[in-house]
Amino acid sequence: MGLTARIRTRDGWAVSHAVVTVTDMTGTQVLRAGTDHEGTVRDTTELAPGAYTVIVTAVGYAPAASSAIVTASGRAEVGTVTLARQGGTELPPPGPWTIDPVHSSVAAVAQHLGISSVHGRFTDFGGTIEIAPDDVTTSRVEAVIRADSVDTGNGMRDGHLKSPDFLDVGTYPEITFRSTGVSAAGPDRWTVHGELGMHGVLRPVDLDLAYLGTGADPWGGTRAAFRATTELRREDFAMNYNQVLQAGIAAIGTTLKVELDIQAVQGDSLPAV
Repeated sequence: MGLTARIRTRDGWAVSHAVVTVTDMTGTQVLRAGTDHEGTVRDTTELAPGAYTVIVTAVGYAPAASSAIVTASGRAEVGTVTLARQGGTELPPPGPWTIDPVHSSVAAVAQHLGISSVHGRFTDFGGTIEIAPDDVTTSRVEAVIRADSVDTGNGMRDGHLKSPDFLDVGTYPEITFRSTGVSAAGPDRWTVHGELGMHGVLRPVDLDLAYLGTGADPWGGTRAAFRATTELRREDFAMNYNQVLQAGIAAIGTTLKVELDIQAVQGDSLPAV
């Protein structure tokens, strides 16, 4: 009996300070409970069967409301409620922003042997974001990644990835991204259109971007957080190496899932901390 719900941020973190309020169809509050350290509500209050409204609030986040049906068992399973950062319906304040590589990550996932995934990341990168003051769709992003900073946790595999079979870091030391436009894809989601340069090939690539919000940091600055994803095909960048097993399965998948978690500091340079 009672209510169960999970409260998460858009990038999957638990919101441990959220409050869940349930009202009946007359607007009368029938239940109020807080989340635990896992962002979960498990309340055993018995509710009469019927329709209810569930409102989730948390400091720093925009409120979220949803409907719930309580069955004859007296149970309401709301599932996962995702909260957007307060102010997440707009992009950050206009002007220059500098990507902070210490608090950001550039990661990629490839399928291995058709049954599992290999995770890798780049450890040396930087970039700038320019939020346009009048038309946010003309905002710009530029980033540079050192190709030889690839790290999959295995030295032999990393060496192969740096070789001419893949990144060929001796010939093409940098991976570059330069945006060509931004378009809205939802209340706090955007598509960043751009060109990715890798392994001597320049291709159009779209990033699916979620703006997670803006806030002050301990050093007197202002930071904005973003999460972006895309998928790349290796052959689009002339990386055609593969080993095919007897069963006809490629040892390394041809598609890469790219995941970017970015913090940017307001201004045209990073503070000395």
